[in-house]
Amino acid sequence: MASLSDSVRVLKGVGEKRLTALNKLGINTINDLLTYYPRRYDDLSLKDLRTAVDGQKVTVKGIVISEPTVRFFGRRKSRLGFHLKINDEIYNVTFFNQPWLKKQLELEAQVIIFGTFDRNRNQIQGMKILNGEKSDTYDSIYPSNKEVKQNTIKQLIKLGFDEYQDQLVDVIPESIRTKYRLESFRDTIQNIHFPTSPVAAQKAFRTAKFMEFFLFAMKIQILKQRHRKPDPAAKVAYDPDLVKQFTSQLKFKLTDSQNKVVNEILSDLGKPLEMNRLLQGDVGSGKTVVAAIAILAAISAGKQAAIMAPTEILAEQHANTFAKLFEKFDVNIALLTGATTGLARKAMLPRIADGEVNLIVGTHALFQDQVDYHDLDLAVIDEQHRFGVNQRQALRLKGNSTNMLAMTATPIPRTLAITMYGDMDVSVIDELPKGRKPIKTTWITSAKTDSAIRFVKKQLDAGNQVYVVTPLIEESEAVDMKNAMAIFDRFKAIFEPQYSVGLLHGRMSDEEKDTAMADFKNNQFQVLVATTVIEVGVDVTNANTMLIFDADHFGLAQLHQLRGRVGRGDTQSYCILIADPKNELGKKRMTAVASSTDGFFLSQKDLELRGQGDITGSKQSGMPDFKVADPVGDLNILQVANQEAQSITVHQDWQKQPENVQLSQYLKYNETITTD
Repeated sequence: MASLSDSVRVLKGVGEKRLTALNKLGINTINDLLTYYPRRYDDLSLKDLRTAVDGQKVTVKGIVISEPTVRFFGRRKSRLGFHLKINDEIYNVTFFNQPWLKKQLELEAQVIIFGTFDRNRNQIQGMKILNGEKSDTYDSIYPSNKEVKQNTIKQLIKLGFDEYQDQLVDVIPESIRTKYRLESFRDTIQNIHFPTSPVAAQKAFRTAKFMEFFLFAMKIQILKQRHRKPDPAAKVAYDPDLVKQFTSQLKFKLTDSQNKVVNEILSDLGKPLEMNRLLQGDVGSGKTVVAAIAILAAISAGKQAAIMAPTEILAEQHANTFAKLFEKFDVNIALLTGATTGLARKAMLPRIADGEVNLIVGTHALFQDQVDYHDLDLAVIDEQHRFGVNQRQALRLKGNSTNMLAMTATPIPRTLAITMYGDMDVSVIDELPKGRKPIKTTWITSAKTDSAIRFVKKQLDAGNQVYVVTPLIEESEAVDMKNAMAIFDRFKAIFEPQYSVGLLHGRMSDEEKDTAMADFKNNQFQVLVATTVIEVGVDVTNANTMLIFDADHFGLAQLHQLRGRVGRGDTQSYCILIADPKNELGKKRMTAVASSTDGFFLSQKDLELRGQGDITGSKQSGMPDFKVADPVGDLNILQVANQEAQSITVHQDWQKQPENVQLSQYLKYNETITTD
């Protein structure tokens, strides 16, 4: 029987080679294909150039009145040019890097061109030649690659829709569809891929967004209910006197915000329910010591605690930090990462299994099959956005009734956090410890780069270390931005041999990254040129300056995260943003970062300004990978979908109600949430 879960291999024209290419685009099943949405539409209706706006995309019909010529230049670059007569006006038409189009052009022949209109030059920069009297008014444009062309994707979607449209059943209950004027799933798919007007596409996308949010919210509510079942084993009979003793011997006083969060966590631990709490705290707000208090509380009850970090070097840093914090207490710490092998691992695993080790610090290695715990009661996830729901769940399942504390330094506005992390309670540390010097941030244009480099030299001469950050690894033809390789070479030429310059980027292996970071921490490099891989990183207390090239290509929250790599020591720290924003929005974003060191203020600004790489970019905050829905831009739809999911799941037997049958079946079939 036909099913949306059928492989796209069943479609005519999809052999093994094409199947592999489609898989690379994330298209595995018929459902994947039909929900592979266009990124935009080209309006192919004919335009009158007399009323067209400069820079507008236009479709025009005219007569070719000059012999088309192709000129080659540079590396594999070409320019095809000719004159086109439209309503007694003559326009220059240029196609770049499409020399084969010359075969479709004949002198004195009529042709339909789609391209960008340049009014000042009376020119059209062509994008495509439309064959004959193009019947489709709107052309869907899909993300594609060299192996799968636009036309192939369009043909397969048409074929998939024709053969499987009867399988497009509605999972959103009819009462909700009526309430919010949503389309059926079949009409949604049809109007997204084959719209008759922009309004039709817009309405269909509205339904698709609601559907994505609603199904996600339903899964979250089901997870929440599972975690909220009364569980006497989850209650931690911790020693409050030991916790007080720990806080009183700290060399600093907890902030009011830290105390409030500690009370929320201890209150959770004292209940017969599994804790599932998200701790948000800006860079340097003191999340680690809060986690230490929760860990000590669990250990004081004779239980085990584990803290999972995304990288080996960060796990190692945590192990050292907790060793110092718990120096006077009976806490036995083990470090378990991918690097723990051979005899050391063999000796460690039995000590974890019999409870001799009561705090295990590590990476993904913590939830490997061979690792058994004696009584894991508390799992702390650091930089939780770097782990998927399934990975967090895998660690949780290592215990019988494990309490979960997830921590993030990515500041997300509270409304959005509560909605996105609907299965978690949210705690926020919203003040910095007293005495911490704020990082002085400056925004300059690239014309002043030399003065920034002189400032870097001054900091190096004073014995400090410097981060230099750039968005790209290598030169790209697509964008005009500085790249790490070029900057690395430039800084080596300027500063070596007096100072050593290191390099760190995403294409390096994990081992190479850890080595580069460790060398920088140990002051073997005084300057580290890096891409955003340092966004979540190791404390290098001697690094007090950060230079960020093309800063306008980062999201505000991401810039704030990057900036948080400095300011870890007692020295005054600096962040210099080098950017040439092309519009007012870009200038406002740079001004916002330069004027504030409050991550929550900046995340709210990101919501308002909707700049590039916004706060819920998947790499930054572990949000699910929605295809069309945007948790920031579509916040209203997200909140409504969340409310509807809550109103359904509040009824104990909601699955048995007739209008929820399809929804229940869908959720059962797609039970595993994967946001890795």
